[in-house]
Amino acid sequence: MKAEIIAVGTEILLGDIVNTDAQVISLGLNELGIDVYYQTAVGDNPERLKEVLEIARKRSDLIITTGGLGPTLDDLTRETIAEAFGKQLVLHKRSLRRITAFFDQIGREMTQNNVKQAMLPAGCKVLDNEWGTAPGCAFEADGVHVLMLPGPPRECTPLFHTAGMAYLAKLAGGVIVSRNIRIFGIGESTMEDKLHDLMEKSTNPTLAPYAKDGECLVRVTAKAENAEEAERLLQPAVKQVCDILGDVVYGVDVESLEHAVAKLLTAKGLALSVAESCTGGLLSKRITDVSGASQFYRGGACTYCNEIKMKVLGVKKETLDEFTAVSSQTAREMAEGIAKAYGTDLGIGITGYAGPDGGEDGTPAGTVYIGIYYQGKTNVRCILSPRGRERARWDAVNNALDMILRAVEGRKQLLSVERGKVV
Repeated sequence: MKAEIIAVGTEILLGDIVNTDAQVISLGLNELGIDVYYQTAVGDNPERLKEVLEIARKRSDLIITTGGLGPTLDDLTRETIAEAFGKQLVLHKRSLRRITAFFDQIGREMTQNNVKQAMLPAGCKVLDNEWGTAPGCAFEADGVHVLMLPGPPRECTPLFHTAGMAYLAKLAGGVIVSRNIRIFGIGESTMEDKLHDLMEKSTNPTLAPYAKDGECLVRVTAKAENAEEAERLLQPAVKQVCDILGDVVYGVDVESLEHAVAKLLTAKGLALSVAESCTGGLLSKRITDVSGASQFYRGGACTYCNEIKMKVLGVKKETLDEFTAVSSQTAREMAEGIAKAYGTDLGIGITGYAGPDGGEDGTPAGTVYIGIYYQGKTNVRCILSPRGRERARWDAVNNALDMILRAVEGRKQLLSVERGKVV
């Protein structure tokens, strides 16, 4: 099937919001083996939407729209689509009861314009919206399948993942299943070079490399008649990629470095504490963004001045005087100090110059030292990330998370880079 996604909403064209619905839907269609050929965005204008629909119905077998199902005057998606496909709008009583019950539940009066949300194309498949008032719907006309979804991501995403994908699964020819191999420690070009020969000869499954926020990803995708057959195709391909890339692979089908850390430390029953200077709590934030972080994360300290580094973490004054606050020695003592103060198995210490300025001694902006204490030993990694303050902080946290994984898993730590030289 050839699919087209049409996002309806002037706010998308104005740049007020990002069209995240299209990404969610594209990923879901990929899982179902449905190819997305086109994505279109159009404002809340019935005439322009009609033009877009006329083009779409000539070139696509499946049209999915998002947005324009609300109660206001400019929400005209259902009316325009019904007219374009010769469908009469009729009152769907179950949907009206659901909308009425919603307003009763929140203690607000339902205005008459909300009734229009229950007006749906005759004979359509209604997709009950548990996350908002506007139901979705699907129908087929003249060989074209049409699926209408609400625009707000908090409604569109769950409705599509449940009712929408269930409806489309019946239309899909075969399935596409992907496995995501997460990589940290090499760049995209190096990764592609290592996998080049395998990528050239792979047809099913296929390999696709991506760069993502300081790390890399290889997506291995197989197409088959059913999920079981696709998994059978995937297993040897995933193993090949992991064998080629070696210990820069930190997980398969894990969401992020912090999720991998959370899973590992929880399984091992290990406790973690962190001391942050230049990252300002970003490591703590990313760790605690993971549900269940309290099982392994004991807390953190943001120590931006030397006095606090000494009082809270036990960093020696002599260390700060001789080597400065931004040094491998200070990062080492920060990691050891936070582990001792919080009584944890692991301690992380981060200190550096995030930018825009570097050190008075000529240390360049973007130089960060990360120390890790574990099992009585302390290692320090130095990174140089000269691409701006936020990127330096993000890269520092990525490296800290990678160091945790490598320490606990027994993998060799990556080399440091100090002032542009590997040390």
